[in-house]
Amino acid sequence: MLDKLLRKLKYFKIINDPKNCKETISNEPLPTPISINIKDNFEKIKSIFQNDIDINIRQFLIGQNNIKALVVSMEGLSETSAVSKNILDNLMWEIRKIPINYDINLENIKNYAISSNKIRKISTIEQTVDGILNGNTVLFLEGEDTALELGTQAWEHRGVEPPQTENTVRGPRESFTETMSVNTSLVRRKIKNPDLKIEEMVAGKRTRTKICIVYLKGIANAKILEEVRNRLKSIDIDAILESGYIEEFIKDSPFSLFPTVGNTEVPDKFAAKILEGRIGILTEGTPIALTVPFLFVESLQVTEDYYSAPFLVTQIRLLRLIAFHMTIFGPAIFVAITTFHPSIIPQTLMLTLATTREKVPFPAVIEAFLMAGIFEVIREAGVRMPRAVGQAVSIVGALIMGEVAVNAGLVSPFMIIIISLSGMMSFLLPPQIDPITLLKFPMLIAAGTFGLIGIMWSYILMIIHLASLRSFGVPYFSPVMPFNLKAMKDFIIRVPWWLMKTRPSSIGWRESERVGNNIKPDPSNGKVGDEQK
Repeated sequence: MLDKLLRKLKYFKIINDPKNCKETISNEPLPTPISINIKDNFEKIKSIFQNDIDINIRQFLIGQNNIKALVVSMEGLSETSAVSKNILDNLMWEIRKIPINYDINLENIKNYAISSNKIRKISTIEQTVDGILNGNTVLFLEGEDTALELGTQAWEHRGVEPPQTENTVRGPRESFTETMSVNTSLVRRKIKNPDLKIEEMVAGKRTRTKICIVYLKGIANAKILEEVRNRLKSIDIDAILESGYIEEFIKDSPFSLFPTVGNTEVPDKFAAKILEGRIGILTEGTPIALTVPFLFVESLQVTEDYYSAPFLVTQIRLLRLIAFHMTIFGPAIFVAITTFHPSIIPQTLMLTLATTREKVPFPAVIEAFLMAGIFEVIREAGVRMPRAVGQAVSIVGALIMGEVAVNAGLVSPFMIIIISLSGMMSFLLPPQIDPITLLKFPMLIAAGTFGLIGIMWSYILMIIHLASLRSFGVPYFSPVMPFNLKAMKDFIIRVPWWLMKTRPSSIGWRESERVGNNIKPDPSNGKVGDEQK
């Protein structure tokens, strides 16, 4: 009784605090109901939006009985022609032809007068404000304690363009946009199946950003799906402007450099992940979609791998694995060998190295840190500068800085070669694992302190860390740890499609079979031409 009295008198509500196991009072007021007096609704809307110049409020009369009505929409978010033709024209002119004794109410207007495809009843001012800010039009009627929210969304948006960060030679050339309806339609075009489900929710107290959960019913793991829902619902922040906000809130091991939430801007890759049993997350206002769970093996995979010949893909994946190790350990191994283990290097090469380092005033580890930092500066400058000059600045900057550094005796030519090779190798890796390349700096410290032994122990610790990570309950380092021989068919070696008969067992749980048994190429088909001859 006390709780009910408090909610009625103070307009507070009681919520459970799981941390303190006690009840706390929230300052969030109870919803404001729509008044049957249209003047009161008008005043409430005016007080909320105040002097906003883009709010359109239109009062008019309906029917021969001159019933008061009110239409509210947001300029730039609502389609003006739809408001005028489908709503105002029908209500102001067509209804006047109806006899006086005809009962004009929201239900009849909804069923007979409005030609909008999307329409629903709402009962609170808060729902009204949300509908207006989402580009819909709200209709109030005198004597009604509800209103109609009419779908009139229309705003300027970017068209479907080629991807900016995941370019491919073979495959579709379209990417997500900042508009949710466009993104969901792109996914629907890839997966024409009624089992493809799209759930909507809102995050961000002030931005009220729309988020969609995309999954394939019967394929996606129900436990993972429920975990995704719970993590998204637990997000408590005032603004969500990009999917990166969501990624930081829902990822496992937030202080790890290894990403446990995947991201992509291409619909075909997103659809492929959904078909494997993963959960997709689309965010309004950004072309970057998220996928979970995300495993380490995906760091060596790109969309084009599944459109090309398997032997070529296997070679490229092996090259990416080498590039991964070269990016992280290349400079560190060079520093360790030249500093602690020069006897490993052939004598002739060692003399050449000693000659080039004769005038360098810094130890090898400081030299490597200096050049790696300069490389990161040049790369970041090339990304942030306008595209017309960014590439030229990167190339010219690298050449000039390298030449000047060598002539000034600050670094050796061999160090520039090692750092450049390590930097070029990093470009072979997918952009979503760029944070992993930062591991080269702690590896340099280990190499400069303990030599190859420090690198070896750092590598062991990295493997232990990978084996301990989870992505929404799925082992991050699978199928290596725990070892799964069947899943190795799509790790480094990419077998032909007709051999990949099952989905990844660590993610999926139902309908694991995706390829039939009768599609293996039959060499006997070639005899048809011989018989014709």
